Amino acid sequence: MKYSEAKQGRVFVLRLENGEIVHEVIEQFAVDHHIEAASLIIIGGADDGSRIVVGPKEDRKLPLEPMEFTLENAHEVTGTGTLFRDDEGTPLLHMHMACGRSGKTSTGCIRPGVKVWHVMEVVLHEIVGSTAKRVHEEPLGLKLLRP
Repeated sequence: MKYSEAKQGRVFVLRLENGEIVHEVIEQFAVDHHIEAASLIIIGGADDGSRIVVGPKEDRKLPLEPMEFTLENAHEVTGTGTLFRDDEGTPLLHMHMACGRSGKTSTGCIRPGVKVWHVMEVVLHEIVGSTAKRVHEEPLGLKLLRP
């Protein structure tokens, strides 16, 4: 395990609007409000055509081949995530969502593009004094959190 210590900063309550792409809006909000790091919770609706990563095609095979799933119709969602800047200073949201409809749920990473269906509510807890950032690491080839 690796870790670093930080403190709670500001708390923001956001309402995302119909048609917005979740990670794009939140990352731009972080730029606009000079947020270096945060934890987030989200609840609302995901629109038809939203895409999530639902796992690698093969558990341990490298390089990773992500499996994407496209939502058909609107889904109820709840999610949690973290936001940290990468080594170039760009804020990157890593959020997973559970997306449910008619008794079935798909869960995955929202990076490919989850579109808001009417409204999503976000509570963003800023983390201050953290040295953590997202750094490209092999062999996974991903920007992983380095505390």
